[in-house]
Amino acid sequence: MNIDLLKSVANAIVARQKGVLAADESSPTIKKRFDTIKVESTEENRRRYREIMFSADGIERYVGGVILFEETLRQSTRDGTPFPKLLASRGIIPGIKVDKGAKPLALCPGDRVTEGLDGLRERLAEYKKLGAQFAKWRAVIDIDEHGIPSAYGIRANAHSLARYAALCQEADLVPIVEPEVLMDGTHDIGRCEIVTARTLEAVFAELDAHHVVFEGMLLKPNMVIAGKKCPQQAGVQEVAEATLRCLRRYVPSAVPGIVFLSGGQSAEDATDHLNAMNAMGPQPWQVSFSYGRALQAPVLAAWQGQENNAEAAQKALLKRCHLNGLARDGQYSRVMEDAS
Repeated sequence: MNIDLLKSVANAIVARQKGVLAADESSPTIKKRFDTIKVESTEENRRRYREIMFSADGIERYVGGVILFEETLRQSTRDGTPFPKLLASRGIIPGIKVDKGAKPLALCPGDRVTEGLDGLRERLAEYKKLGAQFAKWRAVIDIDEHGIPSAYGIRANAHSLARYAALCQEADLVPIVEPEVLMDGTHDIGRCEIVTARTLEAVFAELDAHHVVFEGMLLKPNMVIAGKKCPQQAGVQEVAEATLRCLRRYVPSAVPGIVFLSGGQSAEDATDHLNAMNAMGPQPWQVSFSYGRALQAPVLAAWQGQENNAEAAQKALLKRCHLNGLARDGQYSRVMEDAS
């Protein structure tokens, strides 16, 4: 394990004003996204869509890393340049989603656990040869009114995250550890904070037990936010305060950066919340973003599967990246949304 390399890559991903573009949608997920704009999810359409994003002028100022799906890691631009090489040439670090998705946890109705550890060591070695410098694993934590998540469900996911992270660092790949407490459901922000706290506490206990070097990893958590179906939605400042309060209690200061997932928030809300946290002053870690839908929704809307819309789609991506870069410094304002 090359600790200096891991530290260097982790810090480069969350350098000032920079965050992560999550472009690691599985085939079923990207199909759902394409369905919204009535575009067939063929391999070529998926390749071209990702090429449009990765070649957008100027995004390297705000994007430190891109998470790729396995299919995308192996794809190339029209002129034959592999996507990892294209990104690296622009100073953007390529990474790879390595989990195999969440499945029901045996004998624990309502809980899920992420699979994909079998054969992971060999897959990581292959991904590294293809150009990946970091990897991501997502654990899904549901909340319902019937006692979900269970304590065992949290422990099972924490254990899997730690095993994955240890294998990554063994292979000199930075692990992005993603324990996502979902914002689906009717729970209020207080319930989300409790579950997020329990989850983070378990995750870092397991990471420590597995000898994971905190300085050579990144955390991709949810924000502490009420469920979508909760009648009482918290304001921006309340979300920021609850999220940072929870993170300060359970995330070691040795971790270089926190790259939030957007979790189904609108593009504007995700940027607003990130900005509010950074406006509260310096934190022990870099407070950044790892957004998928919150960066890509405007891109899809602009593209519509039409080649003559490629430039407009790239401009939409650059705008969202720029606004989130400003939010990294607490300098974003909603009035900027209307600026061209």
